[in-house]
Amino acid sequence: MAGYCEHKKEHELVVQRAKEDILSPEDVEKIARIFHMLADANRLKIVMALMKGDMCVYHLTEVCEASQSAVSHQLRVLRDNKIVKARRLGQSVEYSIADEHVREIVEMGKAHLTCTMED
Repeated sequence: MAGYCEHKKEHELVVQRAKEDILSPEDVEKIARIFHMLADANRLKIVMALMKGDMCVYHLTEVCEASQSAVSHQLRVLRDNKIVKARRLGQSVEYSIADEHVREIVEMGKAHLTCTMED
């Protein structure tokens, strides 16, 4: 039967609370963009490498086993979306995680790998 729910009263309360806490479409889009940035395997490798410490492009290419141009391109995308930040050190540029929230998101993803679903 369409439209039937055994838990109508409880679910209506949840719906009401969800509507009160829903973010603006703009904020939802911003959060979706963060997950989109981390959804790419190459970008995620870079972020995970930077979680171990700040690095330049040269060393990131070694860790990620990718070309310098590919890593540089992904770093630009990550930097433009405030996932990583860059600072000039002489003639090179060193990259780091933009803030602890990025680290926490990735750590939660890693923890979820070992999570077992309950019925």
